Amino acid sequence: MSADPLLAKGPFTFGWDVGGAHLKVSQAGADGRVLDVGQWACPLWQGLDHLNRTIDLVFARWPSARGDDAEHAVTMTGEMVDLFASREDGVRVLAATLAERLGPHLRIYAGALGWLTSEECAAGWRSVASANWLATASLVATSLTSAILIDIGSTTTDIVPIAGGRVAARAADDAGRLSTGELVYLGAVRTPLCALAQRVAFGGAQVNVMNEWFATTADVYRLTGELNPDCDVQPSADHGPKTEAGSRVRLARMIGRDAGDASDDDWHAFAMQWRTLQLHETALNLARVEAAHQALSHAPIVGAGCGRFLARALAREEGRGYIDFATLAGASARLADWTATCAPSVAVALLARRERAAREQKADRDLRAAG
Repeated sequence: MSADPLLAKGPFTFGWDVGGAHLKVSQAGADGRVLDVGQWACPLWQGLDHLNRTIDLVFARWPSARGDDAEHAVTMTGEMVDLFASREDGVRVLAATLAERLGPHLRIYAGALGWLTSEECAAGWRSVASANWLATASLVATSLTSAILIDIGSTTTDIVPIAGGRVAARAADDAGRLSTGELVYLGAVRTPLCALAQRVAFGGAQVNVMNEWFATTADVYRLTGELNPDCDVQPSADHGPKTEAGSRVRLARMIGRDAGDASDDDWHAFAMQWRTLQLHETALNLARVEAAHQALSHAPIVGAGCGRFLARALAREEGRGYIDFATLAGASARLADWTATCAPSVAVALLARRERAAREQKADRDLRAAG
């Protein structure tokens, strides 16, 4: 990640993905290239002041985001946090807050409704709420006619079919997507391990799992070495050190033990067992999605999110091709990791940038025709 590239051509388009736990923002140039991407921890459930402080950090990083000619494209999932009385209230409050902070060139992604102003979100809130997966999938569909997008973030997994060059999801909202298997509430950082299994193997026996928030999936992937430390921005379950030693302590608590009760190799094997459980649950939901789209049984998997190493592993297990989202977004090698990690923010920036370019080209054609 870096500051504004000095030679990049403006005006810039900034893509914002406002989640309940993180704020992800990307910067695209006038030529449609991804110039920079950033992520900040933002515990929105604790209050809007966290969002406002994080927006200040975005402005400090990219002064051009304050410019009168900067364009801001927004998607969100943060409307679901328990700060708000309802999702409708969350969309309304977030839209108003962002409009106040980002200025007049703000457009909010609403799927089939297109782009809305903050005022229009009052009527179109259902299409705005948690539509970030649709933005990512829509960008993928501009490059691939057949694929399955698997975006594994810190908290959730999206499994989205792309068929015939269009997004072929069977449901549009979270409630429906939970039913179809297109939304799975398992992520690579924040998921409590007790959500993955009630019994696990340890020391040659099956043991019950403690239904306590003693450890999260971040502890698993610290021990497997697959979690990018820069994506590990949330506190650990016990607010202890986010180290391999700290993770062993927390994993041991899940089965009533201490880290000293077994070797480091034993705890690594234990972590791999949890990894297998998460991969298995993801595969089960992939099968649910495929059941409605038999033509996609051999389609490549497009991986996105900080946990896309699991999507890559799943593609390998199923003998499928694997494509990283960063490749489809045309990201440079320097930005590839963050482009895929923050895919929805990149998607809304590029979709908005392309629409703006199309409008400008049409206006230019109309002007030449009139002249």
